Amino acid sequence: MLEVQNIKKYYKVGETTTKALDDVSVAFRKQEFVAILGPSGSGKTTMLNVIGGLDQYDSGDMIINGKSTKTFKDRDWDAYRNNSIGFVFQNYNLIGHLGIIDNVELGMTLSGVSKEEKREKAENALTRVGLKDHMNKKPTQLSGGQMQRVAIARALANDPDILLCDEPTGALDTETSIQIMDLIKELSNEKLVVMVTHNPELAHKYTDRIIEFDDGKILSDSNPYTEQVQTDQFNLKQTKMTFFTALKLSFNNIRTKKGRTILTSFASSIGIIGIAIVLALSNGFQIQIDQTQSETLAQFPITISSVTIDRSSVGDTEEEETEEYPDTETVTAEQSDQEQIQHINNIDEEYVDYIENIDPGLSNNVGFTRSIGMNLLREVDGEVEPVSFSNAGSNDSSSAITSALSTSTGIGVSTFPTQLDDSNGNFLEDNYSLLEGNYPKSPTDVVLIVDETNTTNIHALENLGFELESGDELNFKDIVGTTIDLVANNDYYTELPTGGFVPNTDYQSIFDNENNQTITVSGILRVKESSTMDLLTPGIAYSNDLTTDIIEQNQNSAIVQAQEDSDINVMTGEPVDETTKGSLMTYLGGESMPSSIMIYPNNFEDKEEVLNYLDEYNEDLAEDDQIVYQDLAGTMTELTGGLMDAITYVLIAFAAISLITSMIMISIITYTSVIERTKEIGVLKALGARKKDVTRVFDAETCILGVTSGTLGVLIAWLVTFPTNYVLYQVTDLENVAQLNPLHAILLIVISTVLTMLGGHIPARMAAKKDAAIALRSE
Repeated sequence: MLEVQNIKKYYKVGETTTKALDDVSVAFRKQEFVAILGPSGSGKTTMLNVIGGLDQYDSGDMIINGKSTKTFKDRDWDAYRNNSIGFVFQNYNLIGHLGIIDNVELGMTLSGVSKEEKREKAENALTRVGLKDHMNKKPTQLSGGQMQRVAIARALANDPDILLCDEPTGALDTETSIQIMDLIKELSNEKLVVMVTHNPELAHKYTDRIIEFDDGKILSDSNPYTEQVQTDQFNLKQTKMTFFTALKLSFNNIRTKKGRTILTSFASSIGIIGIAIVLALSNGFQIQIDQTQSETLAQFPITISSVTIDRSSVGDTEEEETEEYPDTETVTAEQSDQEQIQHINNIDEEYVDYIENIDPGLSNNVGFTRSIGMNLLREVDGEVEPVSFSNAGSNDSSSAITSALSTSTGIGVSTFPTQLDDSNGNFLEDNYSLLEGNYPKSPTDVVLIVDETNTTNIHALENLGFELESGDELNFKDIVGTTIDLVANNDYYTELPTGGFVPNTDYQSIFDNENNQTITVSGILRVKESSTMDLLTPGIAYSNDLTTDIIEQNQNSAIVQAQEDSDINVMTGEPVDETTKGSLMTYLGGESMPSSIMIYPNNFEDKEEVLNYLDEYNEDLAEDDQIVYQDLAGTMTELTGGLMDAITYVLIAFAAISLITSMIMISIITYTSVIERTKEIGVLKALGARKKDVTRVFDAETCILGVTSGTLGVLIAWLVTFPTNYVLYQVTDLENVAQLNPLHAILLIVISTVLTMLGGHIPARMAAKKDAAIALRSE
């Protein structure tokens, strides 16, 4: 049974002022056909609100099978409507975008009934109300009587305790009304049927109990129930709508508004299109840059110099605030910024060994630069004269700058790298074509390097004794086979009685010394078109082994020993500081440590492993003892990458403005949908949908719109890349610049979905807060 006792109930009818009911005591039997009879709207509204528990006002104390509702929360009322009440409305309140079967199943969906059981119960209910042949139709394909039968089937399908009918024949013709009332009368043999009406003839003809209401007061009760004390026998099964069900409801609704959905999705996708195109161009340009860098910067080595710049300390020095244009008579002495970030690398034998032990699979070519002087003589036209392996001319003021640049970058050097593992190929043979003669086979073999036009530095040939003018041509055979004598220090320098040393100018006698080593120009080489390692400058190139042999020959020479023990230049007699003395010792062959080391990674991808290897050496060392390297290729990569990132972020920021606009538009669209679907909201809540379920329905709708607009935006952006690439190719000759990364595409769809759902969530929450009774009266 259902008891309603001591109710003080507030309710609203449209915009009417609230009214209070006097104390009321009503109870119903399980199998009873009751008519709530009163003036139009009065009793009807009262009983819909009280028995249905449709609104959220204070409902006093309603007792259901011994269970007090005083402590009911929102979710309990939702479960109560779903478990116990089947509603039959005057205007049917079917959801138009759902099929008949789906309308009937909706209440069971909220109850968590399985798909198979739900379908079976829905078909049985429709069969019972005479609609077996109409199950696959939409509500719009039925007559008024048939739609009311669907409403009755929906009310019956979940097997409720109470069938609450709100003017069930108010919208039907006489003949159909009789059929519906006969059906409801039949159902009253199984369930409590409460019919709200203001038609006394209908009430007296079909019902077995009539309760008359007027102004919120019970006037009469034809068959009052004797109140009895009952124990709590009422159990509630909480309702729940899955997100999949919400998606299905929203999809069916969206499907009925295809035109608006397409326009909305396209408008929302504009921001995604803009960002996707920006990312495609950024990604494509970055790929082009990376490819170019891997081809061109692969030849740039990792350079380790005796004196270098510690870039990690740039910007770390704290600058004290100093007064500008001070009115003082003092001068402040400070180091320059360049000196403050200067770092001295202590390159010793241990470190050289560490470099030579690097994995040849990562870097098989290592160059060592030693600023050593070579005592070279050559016989030219019967006369012996000093020569050199230099590209500097007598009036060439840029030679020092060029030499410093080549030392710091490893490009344009005259010493070709030492190969750590000969089985991995030969540097010269891999990167340079032999035009004449042979590749070097011994340390005393040197080669002449020419560029792609067979041009070499004129000073390189002049310094070897060839008399030339700019533009002159020499036959390969006039150069290949040229020999030069390498003279040891003890034979080249003469010690004076004063203890100083001077070069011996009797070149012929020195040249005739049998202790001299013979250096031969063994071949002429030109860089290959396919090579990415064009390191050597046009001119004479020699191996690191040659400089190592010269040091071994001269490090114990008389001039080296004298210079080591003296604080003056033994050749000029001028005082020298430690730095100058060190340079003199290196030039004379007394210092075996290289002034710089150049490590050439085998490819651009292996460079990171090489850097890790170098970093491992520094792990346990103090900062001043660490060896600082310069990675010019890495610096350029960071610069170009950072610039590309900055441009991308700025463009994305502009394109994102349209995303914000899309969010606002989605909010408006969702709010419009809430207004359009007010009746559906009322039906869902009458069937027991929770607030979060109603919110979920509209969140699901915005989710579908978000996925659709994101997918549409990504698809349009991908299509736009084709004409974009064509135009860019015509203008820049760059192929396939715009490339949309699949990961970016997926991320943009996710972002579109999230932002769209955020934009529509507030209207969705508004929908969830709508009162069911008011929502049902909206049409």
